[in-house]
Order: sequence, then structure tokens, then C-alpha cells
Amino acid sequence: MNNFIVTTIRKPTEAVEMLAKEIALKLGGNFVAREDLSFDALKTIHGAENILLVKKNSLSVVTSEGELFFHPNTAHLRIKNLRGGESDRLIDALKISSGSKVLDCTLGLGSDAIVESFVAGKVVALEVNPLIAEVVSHGLKNFTDDSPHILQAMRRVEVINVDYGEFLKTCADNSFDVVYFDPMFRHAVKKSSGINPIRPLADNRPLTKEIVAEACRVAKNRVVMKEHNGSSEFKRLGFEILDGGNYSSVAFGVIDKA
Repeated sequence: MNNFIVTTIRKPTEAVEMLAKEIALKLGGNFVAREDLSFDALKTIHGAENILLVKKNSLSVVTSEGELFFHPNTAHLRIKNLRGGESDRLIDALKISSGSKVLDCTLGLGSDAIVESFVAGKVVALEVNPLIAEVVSHGLKNFTDDSPHILQAMRRVEVINVDYGEFLKTCADNSFDVVYFDPMFRHAVKKSSGINPIRPLADNRPLTKEIVAEACRVAKNRVVMKEHNGSSEFKRLGFEILDGGNYSSVAFGVIDKA
């Protein structure tokens, strides 16, 4: 993982400083007193690439591309639409319903996992980068500024900081109804400024046929992947591209075991 330090806002409370020290110990990073230093000064002094910032009610990571923090983002509107009887492309691709067991292998900022949890009731979400996992996990447990339906969905997401390839090997055959991958696009869409701060931390490895084979073993019903519309990854990995979303920049591919 990239070199990082853990610090706080200026003039932190005792509780905030204690939490920062606990997180530093947990993640194997160094806690640094903020004092009145800028982020650039802290990075230079301590030779850090990233800063995990502990605030009064939230966490964030300061990267070279900006500040990464948790927010439900599009999950709010998507859940509102689902409650209103509209469809959601991801949910249609996953074919899940209440009680479905979902393994989301690529948590990222957590928006998809929240929507999956709203429908299925429980989601196991994996994130290989410990800084992203810490920020999003903390947000899912502590975010309060939203409707009860979304908050309940957030609380049901179980975040595990692990490489999905290693985790899949530990799973029994057919132990999840669906397995979902949303690999980080290797060709950045710069207009997506909201996700730019995550890029220095993101796992840019392409999926392999071996990982997909493991996912097919673990999934009882189907494996789903999201990629750029027109991506050659679908064909390379054996996914059938779903129809719909012709005007979207993303597409969903499935391997349907049924």
C-alpha cells in the first residue's frame, strides 16, 4: 500500500485524537499530530503519499487527486427510484431479490453495495485497499444524514479488507447467489471528478480468467461485471453483454449459470 500517515483536523477533541491513534495502530501507519500544518507540509515532512484524516464524525483520505470521503452518492436517487417502482440496471443484471446472498468484490465508494443491500438485505463487500476500506466502512456505520431506508441498507453492508482473489479461494461452492465485479476503469474518465480522488488508491489490475472461474464456482446463479460500454474485457473473460443502457458509458456483462 502507498505510504501514508494518520492525522486529525486542527484543534481536535481528545476523542478524535484517540480515534486517529487507534486507526493508525490498526492499519499499521504512523499517527502524526496535526498542529497547524497544511496537508502538503505534512506529506513533505513525513514522506507520505496519502493522509488519512480523522474528523469529528467522519474519515477521509487526502490523495494527490483530492480528498476522498464517504457519501452515498447516487445510491440515494437509485433507491428512491426503486421504491417508486422503477428499475435499476445493476439490480436487473444481478437478478437479486430479498434474501439473496451477494458478494460484491469491489466495494470502492460503496454506492453499488448500498443499492444491493437495499434489495437483498445483506451484502458482503470486499476492498483490497485498507484506506478505502476504513473510510467507507466507517461511513456505512456512522453516516446519519439520509432516509431510514438508505441508512438501514448501509448498516447491512459487511466490509472486508481483503484481495478478492484470495477471498474467493476460501469460499465454498455456490456459497453466494451472485458475485459482482466493478473493476476500476484503466482508461480514466476525467470528467468523473467525483471519483478522481480514489484513483491513486484504486486497484488497477484487470480481472483474470482464473478469478472469473473462481467466481463462477462460488456463485450459485450468476457472475456480473461492469465495464466501459464497448470494452473488449467482456469477450476476453467470457461475459455476455446485456442489452439496455445504449446511451450510458457503462455496460453490464453476465455469466449465467442457470
